[in-house]
Amino acid sequence: MRRLLMLSFLALVGSFLAASTTLPELFQKAKQQAQFGSYPEALSSLDEVDRLSQQPGLERDRAALLPALAFYRGVCYSGLDRLEEAQREFGVFLETQPNASLDPGTYPRKVIAAFQKTKESFQATSTEPADQPGTIAATYRTFRKPDSVAREDVGEDWADGAVRFLLTASEREEYRRLLDAVSRSAFIEKFWSSRDPKAETPQNEFRDEFERRVAFADKYFVQAETRGSYTDRGTVFVLLGPPTHAGEKPMQTGDDQADPAALFRYTPAQVATASQPTSRSILARGQALLRNDSVTGAGSSVQAASPNWREIWRYNRQDLPAGLPYAWVDFLFISKPGYGEGVLQRDPAALQALERAKASLTKH
Repeated sequence: MRRLLMLSFLALVGSFLAASTTLPELFQKAKQQAQFGSYPEALSSLDEVDRLSQQPGLERDRAALLPALAFYRGVCYSGLDRLEEAQREFGVFLETQPNASLDPGTYPRKVIAAFQKTKESFQATSTEPADQPGTIAATYRTFRKPDSVAREDVGEDWADGAVRFLLTASEREEYRRLLDAVSRSAFIEKFWSSRDPKAETPQNEFRDEFERRVAFADKYFVQAETRGSYTDRGTVFVLLGPPTHAGEKPMQTGDDQADPAALFRYTPAQVATASQPTSRSILARGQALLRNDSVTGAGSSVQAASPNWREIWRYNRQDLPAGLPYAWVDFLFISKPGYGEGVLQRDPAALQALERAKASLTKH
């Protein structure tokens, strides 16, 4: 039988539990609830352990406990078929125990499957060279912002440019009220000075890095008439920098839950909109039928999946904003005729990472 936890890990958890008279029983209760399949109750108990472990003076011991909390949360989420959450929690655990394995006689098949899938993904990304030639990270490492790239125009739309990621709501409103170029120029100078990490030096490292990211996005992620830094991929890049790993492949059947065949040009929402008559008249209903046929009839599907691509950018913990409870976050971009190019999918973890990045960039 394979064992899950190494003795050293159990010793660390044990040292934490010894620090409190109530936590050992509560943690043991959570484990038993998880093992007996009472997953909602176990999650509630684990949350209580998590809360109690944040008491002052337990910081070091809490760090030893967190992987165990993540593991049992992963077990519970797997049992509840919340696979994305399960894999994120198992990922946190595997950061400390990358060679751990589960006993098939102890855990249900769905828990074993979710854990194994997470482990395979974790091992694949942890051994892949992130800076090999041709990757986004390697390309950015050698990228120099062109000298021809001009600093921002001081026009009324300055706040709508790439700098929109950095502006607080009050700064945006203050700039909107400025009526002349002189006051706008003074505002912009003050804006960047307040974000200079080393005011005693002539360079503004924060501004230089931000403008370098914008220039890189504008060069490599441009789509038709859209500036690269305005695209979904450009937005993610400007906020988070280069991904730890990135890859793309043609979409296969089942990759798109909204379109299992991955061959339909129009989204279900577009079909529903086209089917709605503008009024109750016979003419309006006839027009709705024609619109519906245009998005569901001949020509509404592509003949091959090759134009359909899924691109994944993975950011490991060290490349994410501080405080996120994930070992990694994946950003999925979908490209399909009639749907769009490089459209970011609204995964909760990805959106949370972007919001945290925006918040960290607006601090000064």
